[in-house]
Amino acid sequence: MALTRISENRAQLVAGLLSTVTEGFERVSMHGVRVALLEQQAAALILPLRLVYIPPNATNEVYESRMAEALGDFQRQGISEVAFGDLFLADIREYRERWLRRIGMRAIFPLWQRDTAQLAQSFIDQQFRAVITCVDARILDRSFAGRLYDRRLLRDLPAGVDPCGENGEFHTFVFDGPNFRRPVRVRPGEIVLRDSWHFCDLLPEEDRPPP
Repeated sequence: MALTRISENRAQLVAGLLSTVTEGFERVSMHGVRVALLEQQAAALILPLRLVYIPPNATNEVYESRMAEALGDFQRQGISEVAFGDLFLADIREYRERWLRRIGMRAIFPLWQRDTAQLAQSFIDQQFRAVITCVDARILDRSFAGRLYDRRLLRDLPAGVDPCGENGEFHTFVFDGPNFRRPVRVRPGEIVLRDSWHFCDLLPEEDRPPP
C-alpha cells in the first residue's frame, strides 16, 4: 500500500526496493520469507531489489552500518528519500528520521496515521493479496500462520490485535495486487516455532513435490 501511495504521486518515482536478509538463512529478517520469493515479488513489481545482509541477532550498530553502505549507493544515484510503511509508532518514526538525517537522507511515511481498520479493508478492496508469514506466539495462535489475509482473517483476529499488525503481532508477504505484473505463486509449508514466533515457510508453487 505504501508503494501504491507513492506511485499515485507523479512527482515521486520509486528507484527500487530495499530489504534486510539474515546471513546463513537466506530469508527476510523478521518475516522469514525466502529470498527467492522476495526476488519474484520485485520482478512482478518491475522494480530493482537491493538486499542488505545482516548477521543473526545483529546489533543496531551493525544494522545501521550495512544499511548506510547500501543507501550510500542510492545517494550516489541522486536519491535522497527512503519510504517506510509505518502507521502510528511514533518512536520508530523518530528513530528512522534521526538516523537518516545523520547520513543526509530523509524518511517519508506514505501511510502515516491512516486508520488501520480502514486501511486493512482498503487493502482487500483493491484486490491486494497477502499471506501471514509469522505470528507472535504470545499474542496469536499458531493457526494464524500461513493464512490468507482476507476479511475472514480480520474477523477472527482477537480483540486488541491491530488489523495491520502494526504492533508486531504478525507479518505478511504480499503476492499479488493491482501493481503486480503477475502473481507470485506460493503455497504454505511447514510451521515452526522459533524465539516465540510461529513461522510459516512459504514455498514457491513450482517447488511442490511430485505426487
